[in-house]
Amino acid sequence: MRNVHGAKPDERLGSPVTSREQDAVRLLLLIDGAAEPPSESVHHDPALVTAVGVVPGQLRLQKLDFWLRSPDFLADELLNEYERCAEARLLELAGRILDSEEPEVRRYPMLRHHFGAYEPLDDALAVLRSAGLIVHRRRGRVGHTRRHDYYLLSRGREVARDLVAQAPAFRYYVQRVRLVLDLADGRGGNQLRNRQYLQSEYAGAARGSRIASIAERVRIRLARLRAELSVA
Repeated sequence: MRNVHGAKPDERLGSPVTSREQDAVRLLLLIDGAAEPPSESVHHDPALVTAVGVVPGQLRLQKLDFWLRSPDFLADELLNEYERCAEARLLELAGRILDSEEPEVRRYPMLRHHFGAYEPLDDALAVLRSAGLIVHRRRGRVGHTRRHDYYLLSRGREVARDLVAQAPAFRYYVQRVRLVLDLADGRGGNQLRNRQYLQSEYAGAARGSRIASIAERVRIRLARLRAELSVA
């Protein structure tokens, strides 16, 4: 049985999971939104002649995907930013997420791995590679991969834009990617991981288990901040 957003429940873990194809679409939209302009030198590689962007590092991709898959953690980060700078827009954005069922129906929890939130991406990325939408490059030496880079090809950008035009429901991911990138503020994968480790539910999850929801705690926090604002 699938929920209204296309995910099916994981009977063993009691939480929704996505299919390889759903992951592929989400990652394509994430890479399209997060890609930085590639250096001119990459176009000397025949496979990258049509590259229009790159997401440098698997760790960064994983950490951005964590916030995309976890509206409850995303909302809590918005509240952190609100308390830091008192920008009303941030409280409003967090409220839109928490006042809805988004933390329940749009949440696809990730596994707690050695380096924080992690989910195997190979199958979903293979869908994008085989369709000629992205190219994956390993950086380093033989037997020692230092970094994984993900290049978006012009065909990938075209397909991403067509998907959103033909299925407006995918605009949700486009909007969320922009919000996630605003929060990331140019931070690399290690910096994002360290920031996410500040959440006790994230840091304290047993390795191999799925990171628990914090929606209830964040809704209580939102209510407190709203009450403080109303009496200010």
